[in-house]
Amino acid sequence: MTDKPTRSSGRPGARKNKSFVKPGPRRPGVQPEGPVLLYGLHTVEAAFGNQARTRIKLYASENAVNRLQERNVKIDVPVEMKSPRELDRMVSKDAVHQGMILEAEPLPAYGAEELSGARLVLALDQVTDPHNVGAIMRSAVALGADAIVTTERHAPEEGSVLAKSASGALDMIKHVRVKNMSRFVDEMNDQGFTCIALDSDGPASLEDTDFGDKTVLMLGAEGKGVRQGVRNACGNLARLDMPGEIRSLNVSNAAVLSLYIARQKLGL
Repeated sequence: MTDKPTRSSGRPGARKNKSFVKPGPRRPGVQPEGPVLLYGLHTVEAAFGNQARTRIKLYASENAVNRLQERNVKIDVPVEMKSPRELDRMVSKDAVHQGMILEAEPLPAYGAEELSGARLVLALDQVTDPHNVGAIMRSAVALGADAIVTTERHAPEEGSVLAKSASGALDMIKHVRVKNMSRFVDEMNDQGFTCIALDSDGPASLEDTDFGDKTVLMLGAEGKGVRQGVRNACGNLARLDMPGEIRSLNVSNAAVLSLYIARQKLGL
């Protein structure tokens, strides 16, 4: 650690001796301009392991600092020791912070140029629930996707809820945000990607759909699915066949199954 932990009974201070102000709510889809609060063991550990993440300060209990050190996490920011009750006041009600809150800058804004060497990309067309998107990020990391793509609007901002739901995956995968999903698909088609939109009325199952050497899988929000203009841009529609009595899946579950099938088809 670069600074000796200190205990404070008041609100923690941020960099440049400015008073700490808990980030407030923002309009959905608008990326934060100031610091974000990342909490929970896996989320904080992953943030310390991400070279692209600018970290500011760690607020933690003594036990939490010990847990991080036991996991060989290099704590390279000032540490302010806080009691669990003090930490509770820094985050929303019922937030499971596990004794640690990391104040950090949002991740860099990644664009489509980050995908030049990718083979498997998962795109989400207006999936707005941060819990779903966080769970999908975890699955994308677990199944070796190269990136996840969302729109700048009508998608969750990078914040505490998304980061906690992703359980570290937010700092393990490129999160590309695009202004226009249809235009993004056109760009990927021009770069030789096969773009496949999941649709319950698709002409063939995903298993029976032809994949190229590099593929974009497009999933839409529950209920309305992938928007018509985005489906048209993809050109390829495929369905997930469910043999049981329930014929549809939650979007996060559909993402897991789609990624698994895609890996088999791509020979990854």
